[in-house]
Amino acid sequence: MATLLHLDSSLWPEQASTSRAVTAAFRKAWEEQHPDGIVVYRDLDADPVPHLDSLAAVAGLTDPAGHTPEQTAAIARRLRFVEELEGADAVLIGAPMINFTVPSTLKAWLDQVVVQGRTFAVEESPIKGTPVYVVASRGGSYAPGTPREGFEYVQNYLQAVLGDMLGMEVDFIVPELTLAHVTPAMAELIPLADASRARAHEDAAVKGKSAALKAIA
Repeated sequence: MATLLHLDSSLWPEQASTSRAVTAAFRKAWEEQHPDGIVVYRDLDADPVPHLDSLAAVAGLTDPAGHTPEQTAAIARRLRFVEELEGADAVLIGAPMINFTVPSTLKAWLDQVVVQGRTFAVEESPIKGTPVYVVASRGGSYAPGTPREGFEYVQNYLQAVLGDMLGMEVDFIVPELTLAHVTPAMAELIPLADASRARAHEDAAVKGKSAALKAIA
């Protein structure tokens, strides 16, 4: 049965969050193709995963036979997140920019699922080639050629971790200028912001359907 792993990390509810609204559009399109499919959902803001600590880090690098009871419990929690990722036919991530990068809750999840010898640095990783769709919303524009291009640490970072490190197929949906409606200095950019949001919703619907059809194939 087709499975979608859906992560949101915005601080705000859907009615106030561009990334949540766009991931919802993607999920709706995916579910229309898979009415009996499984969606594993994690709201990383409402229910954050633990930050990686020394117990879980060491347990991920050492032989389970030598683990202490505390290390055994720590790696068990970590592998629960890994198994959700391994079981997904597609992954959907809401990753709004906060202070030029991803929310700390999303970083915490990534630290849990990057496990040497399991999800990376291994010849046959079960997640290699898995499509991951990232809604990388941001309040301004950080596109190539813009003054703030050099401050873009969401797409660059997630491409490096998800794509280069874990071997997943990364696809971005990027609604920009999300602060135009609430920032007087950006008022002249409202038409561009509205157009960017509309494109993002269209992209989400198209890519959600496409991801579902790939799972069927």
